[in-house]
Amino acid sequence: MFCDEALDAVEAIASGDLTPEGRVAEHFTSCRQCAAALESARRLDRLLRGREAPRPPTHFTSRTMARVRRARWRSDQFLDVSFNLALGLIILGVGGVVWVLLNSLGLSSVSGDAMTLFSTGLLTVVRRFVPSLPLYAGATAVVATALGIWWWAERDVTL
Repeated sequence: MFCDEALDAVEAIASGDLTPEGRVAEHFTSCRQCAAALESARRLDRLLRGREAPRPPTHFTSRTMARVRRARWRSDQFLDVSFNLALGLIILGVGGVVWVLLNSLGLSSVSGDAMTLFSTGLLTVVRRFVPSLPLYAGATAVVATALGIWWWAERDVTL
């Protein structure tokens, strides 16, 4: 066994997390430098265990968690913006490719007829939807009010 292998285990042995067995134990009995390093680590461990741990400042946990949440939120915001930008570029690219294909294949006249058909169908749907608009607006208001009351009742007031 080499000294570097034994020295890798010194901290774990000194803290009691690992017991030296076999080749490691033999090495510590035969090598003065490694045995001295182990004894020094044990003294340091006893010294640290004997000291009282300092008390954290007031509101340490809440401030730390607030910083972690803020950093995570910023990271999520950056990720969301990047994703939306990439998605927008992909959609723009696909639209451009479709436009180039329609123009190169001479299907632009067909696409004009398709747009006319689509707009006519859209106008028909809008004409059917408009009379029911007050009903949908009222239902949306009721749902929004219910969600607002639920949020108000469940909010955390300890902040």
